[in-house]
Amino acid sequence: MPLSSALPVQGFRCGVDEAGRGPLAGAVYAAAVLLNPAKPIAGLADSKALSEKKRHQLEEVIRRDALCFAVAFATVEEIDRLNILQASLLAMKRAVESLAMLPYAVIVDGLHIPQVAIPATAMIDGDRHVAEISAASILAKNVRDREMVRLCSVYPGYGFSQHKGYGTRLHMEALQRRGPCDIHRTSFAPVRAATVQQARLKVAI
Repeated sequence: MPLSSALPVQGFRCGVDEAGRGPLAGAVYAAAVLLNPAKPIAGLADSKALSEKKRHQLEEVIRRDALCFAVAFATVEEIDRLNILQASLLAMKRAVESLAMLPYAVIVDGLHIPQVAIPATAMIDGDRHVAEISAASILAKNVRDREMVRLCSVYPGYGFSQHKGYGTRLHMEALQRRGPCDIHRTSFAPVRAATVQQARLKVAI
């Protein structure tokens, strides 16, 4: 729902965070969350500091008790065309603009702010200190992880369900052996190198 038609909510801020800036494959995701002060959620923290089981438990509570939330993404094509920072900000903008309620302010994890028509600020390590950002961090990571697990069956042989697209040893070995697939980020150096290597192998053959 566009912000112009969202329901104004005075006094509630929206936390925003992304997931998936570092991986070599897959879209980058972002979430925006307005928490309900009448229903505080215990245990919220940076998603990277939580176990997978705990993240899933908290996601259920966030989806049940938050006033409002939205998850959005920017595609691999957008990452390669815009660069990963701008694509991350685009995903954040889409998440905020998909909210069914209009917050009075937006607070974003990190250094950069998406272009939204609401007063916005950024906070370094906000996912460790601001409950709304922690909740957004959890939603974004969980949704992205599930999508990478799904894509593992679409693009077998890379181990996406295990590393979620990050440049682990398993992933790098598969990338060198098989070459990039459609969801690899061609603007990232390891993927470019693997593309060149595959081209050379084809010429040699």
